[in-house]
Amino acid sequence: MDERFDPRFACDAMLCGLARWLRAAGYDAWWQEGVAERDLIRVAQHDGRTLLSSDTQLFQRNVIRDGTLPALQLPHNLGTQEQLAFVLKKLGLPLREPRCMACGGGLIEVPREQVRDRVPPRTFVWADRFWKCDRCRRIFWHGTHWQRIQQRLREAAGESPCTPPAAG
Repeated sequence: MDERFDPRFACDAMLCGLARWLRAAGYDAWWQEGVAERDLIRVAQHDGRTLLSSDTQLFQRNVIRDGTLPALQLPHNLGTQEQLAFVLKKLGLPLREPRCMACGGGLIEVPREQVRDRVPPRTFVWADRFWKCDRCRRIFWHGTHWQRIQQRLREAAGESPCTPPAAG
């Protein structure tokens, strides 16, 4: 994959789960509940995003059909993990540092003391590292769920269970 290639995505209204998992995989994925086709296309064009959808009719629009707007049509009836695997494989995307799964913002490591009053006391005792989303300001840490998330990401990326996770 070209080092300068930094894909950003615009997911249709039916792909909320995929958007969240693309963010966990390290990619900027825009999604809005109930977004109209014309608005989805407008966002993708304006922000330089690749449009993701399984809506066959959407791919008949001139801007997509003629290749003016980059787009990837997902096969129907795929579960969220299968959608993620399809996108990663089709576009040759590696796993990267995760983004905020809620909004897609970047995660910035913050000193423990800075988040003491923002995390559960028991979590503060055992967690060593914390991150803050640069958009929504939510605080994150590697809880017990993080290993499961990483495993699902590795499976979607086609990595073997023995492959070490990406740094971070």
